[in-house]
Amino acid sequence: MKKTSEPLLGGELRSQQAAGRLIGELRGGLYAGAGQLPSEVELAAALGVSRTVVRDALSLLERAGFLERVRGIGTLVNHDVVQMENRLDQKVEFYHMIRDAGRQPHSDHVMVTRETASPALAQRLGLPEGEEHTLVFVRRRVLADDLPVLYSTDVLPLALFGGQRLDALDFTQPIFSIVEEFCHVKVTKTLAHMRAVTGSPTIRRQLALRPEQALMQLDETCYSRLCRPVLCCRTCYTDFFDFAIVRKLI
Repeated sequence: MKKTSEPLLGGELRSQQAAGRLIGELRGGLYAGAGQLPSEVELAAALGVSRTVVRDALSLLERAGFLERVRGIGTLVNHDVVQMENRLDQKVEFYHMIRDAGRQPHSDHVMVTRETASPALAQRLGLPEGEEHTLVFVRRRVLADDLPVLYSTDVLPLALFGGQRLDALDFTQPIFSIVEEFCHVKVTKTLAHMRAVTGSPTIRRQLALRPEQALMQLDETCYSRLCRPVLCCRTCYTDFFDFAIVRKLI
């Protein structure tokens, strides 16, 4: 069987781990409610990492809007951003968002098909020109408890599965988990386009929408750690979700 997995690039950077720990401490731990973080030396001692790792972690958090480092004052905390959930500028899998809302996520009406790639999809996925490519389409409705909250269509090359039988895979799982577990590819970033849509009659019926109710549609191209496009997603969200975004002036 031909393997399609990408080369391993090592584990998660220590600075990313430290940034994750700091967010946890800011949200409900050692630094919850603090208007300002301690010095880099104190943070390094508290986290058990080097000062360089702390400095890199603070840079990550500052770029994400959680902190502001001001010369002569120190590292200030923006608690409104720290406590923000469902950030549209940070990719969070929708099963996690539903759990964070206190509901249990699950999928139904799952349909998996093999289809020939259109020229537009082949280009988005970086597939060689002049060849015929087979894509896997995964369509599903997602519910929070018994409430329909979104409809998604995920598209990825059949070749990523390396000859595995699709009917033996559980496509009710989150698509990123499927890609990581069965295709051995980790998605690290997405390019997203957002717009309001009415949705097709089929989608509106499956989501039990009111006549006046619109949907937020996100069209995403998802990339691996090698900056390789591996997956296209189109997700229609109902107003069950309340998204936020942090925008920095440039």
